[in-house]
This record gives sequence, structure tokens and C-alpha cells, in this order.
Amino acid sequence: MGLRMVTRKLGSKLLPRFSSTSLLHSHATSFEVHEEEKSRLVGNVFSSVASSYDLMNDIMSVGLHRLWKDRLVSKLNPFPGMKHLDVAGGTGDVAFRILEALNSVKHRATQDVLEDNLHEETQIIVCDINPNMLNVGKKRAMERGLGEDKSLIWVEGDAEDLKFEDNSLDGYTIAFGIRNVTHIEKVLAEAYSRVLKRGGRFLCLELNHVEVPVFKELYDYYSFSVIPAVGELVAGDRNSYQYLVESICRFPSQETFVSLIAAAGFQKVEYENLVGGVVAIHSGLKF
Repeated sequence: MGLRMVTRKLGSKLLPRFSSTSLLHSHATSFEVHEEEKSRLVGNVFSSVASSYDLMNDIMSVGLHRLWKDRLVSKLNPFPGMKHLDVAGGTGDVAFRILEALNSVKHRATQDVLEDNLHEETQIIVCDINPNMLNVGKKRAMERGLGEDKSLIWVEGDAEDLKFEDNSLDGYTIAFGIRNVTHIEKVLAEAYSRVLKRGGRFLCLELNHVEVPVFKELYDYYSFSVIPAVGELVAGDRNSYQYLVESICRFPSQETFVSLIAAAGFQKVEYENLVGGVVAIHSGLKF
């Protein structure tokens, strides 16, 4: 209801700006930037939206991002004793879900010394390039009673140049983050060639390209007209959310991204579309 009221209130001002789907889907947008400028721009965007990021995710996805992240963690299938890296996960949403899944396993399992030791060895590492996003995550961890959980580790770092040992990680997730990196190929290479162990899994949850014509037109209108307006109303920052929407258009299609993941070396590469391709979960395995 609130979102409908916002749309009605601002609709007359927004409609002239996006009058055709060709304009909506154009890649020649106001945030078309040179490669060397992207890192600075993305840093500014996420510093600006950090405090309202989770609220805006709820509004932008009508709360569905929670189900999408649940599905991501379900496909990961966490296990006790794993060493896992969640990249661009500053607010902790994915990491908290992994810990909840592991705690559920622990409660179901027959308790013995080996099981307890495995849980002691578990490490869920949250890595984000933006300290403001990490601060939000740490605060949320404290609110959830996880502030002293030794399994949860917070690291400021760059996905293109990770400061972890070679072949040291069992799993790697990145949710709604890879489209914001400067060099996707470098991120994939760092995951495959450097930090993942043999048998390690890569999973990426990302907003993608809708192909169903009618649904695509509605999705484009909602993305370009409603989301930036709501960002301005709720977070006081239209431009950052305009960038977030436009970054989806420039992200590779599902099939192209599969090719990039495979080119990095991953095998058994596949993807699962959710909500008609609004989002997709891509996965690959390191043999």
C-alpha cells in the first residue's frame, strides 16, 4: 500500500522521464563511467546507502530478497567445520543465514566430541570493500547476539585481490555484489585459481535480465521509475539507487555469465532463474 501511494504521488513527475522501453533498457545511461572511475563511484554509492540498505532491499524486492538469500544458502548446503567466504556481504544477511543453517544441523545431529570440534573450527568470513557496510553488519550481529561468535569474521577487502591463503576456502558466495566490481573476470579468477580448495563451490546471487516481454516492460518501469523515486523518498538519495538499477542493465545475461564462470575454470556451471529471471543463482565447482 505504501509503495503504491509513493508511486501514485510521484508518477506524473517520473513518467515523462522514461516514456519508452528502448530508453529504459538503454545502456547509454547517466552512470556510464570509465573503468578507472567505477571503484570510486561504487564506494560512494554504498557509503551513502549503507544505513538504509536493508530497508531499501525490502522495498525494492517487496521482501523477496530474503527468500532469494534463503535459496542461495540452501544450494550452498553448509556443513560443520567449513571455512566459507561471503564477498560483498557487509550487512551480514547471507552470513547470518549460513550460521543459522549450521546451528540447525548442530541441533539435529547426535552430539559427540567430533561434532563439537567441527563447529569450533567453522569460519564464516564476511568480506566487503566498504567499511560502512561492514559496520552495519557488525551492529546487526551484536543485535542478534552474535557479536562474540568466533565463527563469524569481518574483513575489509577487495574481491579482485583477496588477502586469504591459496586453496583455503570450502565455499564462496557473493550476493548482489559482482555487478559492482570493476573486473568480473578478475573476481572469478581470484575465486577459482586462488582461494577455493578443490571441491570448493562458487555461488552468485544477482539481479539479471528478464526476457518475458510483458513482464520485462513492467520490470523496467518499476526499476527505472519507482525504485529511484523510493530511494529519494526513503533514503534521501535518488542517484545511488539510479546507479544500482542501471548497473543491472550492464551486467551480462545469464548465459554470458555462465560462459565467464566456465572460462575461469569452474566446472558443472549452471544457473537457476528465480521470479522469471529477475534474479538468478549461478554456481560452479572447482575440481
